Amino acid sequence: MTKAPRLFIVIPCYNEEKVLPITAPSFRDKLLQLAGEGKIARDSRVLFVNDGSRDTTWDIICALAKEDEHYIGISQSRNRGHQNAVLAGLMEARDKCDITISIDCDGQDDINAMDKMVDAYLDGCEIVYGVRDNRDSDTFFKRFTAESFYKFLALMGAEVVFNHGDYRLISARALNEFANFKEVNLYLRGLVPLVGFKSTTVSFTRSERIAGESHYPLKKMLGLAMDGVTSLSVKPLNMIFGLGFFIALVSFIFCVWALVTALCGRAVAGWASMTCIICFVSGVQLICLGIIAEYVGKIYLETKQRPRYIISARTWENSER
Repeated sequence: MTKAPRLFIVIPCYNEEKVLPITAPSFRDKLLQLAGEGKIARDSRVLFVNDGSRDTTWDIICALAKEDEHYIGISQSRNRGHQNAVLAGLMEARDKCDITISIDCDGQDDINAMDKMVDAYLDGCEIVYGVRDNRDSDTFFKRFTAESFYKFLALMGAEVVFNHGDYRLISARALNEFANFKEVNLYLRGLVPLVGFKSTTVSFTRSERIAGESHYPLKKMLGLAMDGVTSLSVKPLNMIFGLGFFIALVSFIFCVWALVTALCGRAVAGWASMTCIICFVSGVQLICLGIIAEYVGKIYLETKQRPRYIISARTWENSER
């Protein structure tokens, strides 16, 4: 008889003192249910990743770990962002389990989709993506911008799963290969598909946040979007070349027209047209330089090879002291 796989549910947490006591029991109950059905091992765990929270999140995680062995946690030395927190949890878990499922702790992602994810793994899939079946819980602005971003990434040649966030199952085998990706600028939604292996999707309905406030304001969303584009595609640089060639061609045609007009004696002095041309070309140059600067900045950070996360504490280490 095949041994049931050991599952680690990886949950990044940043200032989640209001929602964590509510959602933590549901994650444990899901583990117990799956274990009771024989789909996963009974020594599976819920792994919380404290991302440098400024509230009592870490204290709550430590208290949960003392109360129930199914809860364990690690804490980063400082806040490093959601993507790095997820990565820290996955890398910590890969040598301790057979499969991981990463999910946010706010209760918006339907935990019942884990049943289908585990079933897909048992059927041979190494990666299972949780995909939203609709965005009815989002505002019109967020729904429009999010869906447009996924389409834009596809246009840029990036391999992403439409309407997929960071709710996914990854096997330890896939994680061991993923560990070879050393990017500092992380966009997990685009990097995981590059690993390959057999994969599938599971749809679920996303709900409203149970408690607390979202930690992903517009500024962070735009930053994540920029990381997604610049870390997965060089097409913006190719577009700059094409745009530069087009503007140069138009400028050459304009110069020929201006020369012919002057030779024919029909030249008319006009500052408006000249000003418009100068402003247009200057604006395009600044935009192009800005895009190039984004890539140069990313290269600068990558060459430093700084650690993507630093774990300062583990609940099981605290219990041993």
